[in-house]
Amino acid sequence: MLAQIAAFVIDVAASFLVYLLLARFLMQWLRAPFRNPLGAFVVATTNWTVLPARRVIPALGGLDLATLALAWLVQALALYLLYALRGWEFGSAPGIASAMLALLAALDLVRYALYIVMFAVVVQVVLSWVNPYTELGPVFDSMTRPLLRPIRRYVPPVANVDLSPLVLLVLLQVLLIPLAHLRSLAGGMF
Repeated sequence: MLAQIAAFVIDVAASFLVYLLLARFLMQWLRAPFRNPLGAFVVATTNWTVLPARRVIPALGGLDLATLALAWLVQALALYLLYALRGWEFGSAPGIASAMLALLAALDLVRYALYIVMFAVVVQVVLSWVNPYTELGPVFDSMTRPLLRPIRRYVPPVANVDLSPLVLLVLLQVLLIPLAHLRSLAGGMF
């Protein structure tokens, strides 16, 4: 029972931090504005770890690699702790186990990033219907616009209804299927 509680707490805490770090990375990469409550929250909750990491890991081509590396490290550490709580032994082949944990953490980051984009699409659509002039509107618009733009070239509005968010959500769901399959294959090796 205590192992189950510890696994739950580790999973929740690590997932929360990883989602925040990935949201910060995606917001910076997609040039979303940070001068809003969401941006301020993401920066305030991740600065304690991102600012020291930036001294060691430089940005590359406008990508904040420090934030991405931290998200990957936190996810890999969480996976290690969760597998250790389940009683898995890593001693027989530590190199292979480390490589598998790194791969699983990378696959989880891609999956979490897709979930963040899906969330941003849904929120952006709801905000466009309810209150398109809210201060969070530009954040979600800038996070979804680069992904919706190519779809809008091929999917025209139907009776003034933009179906491109629906198409994007379907495409993201389709991407999650092989990703889940890869994740189960890699996770099954432990």
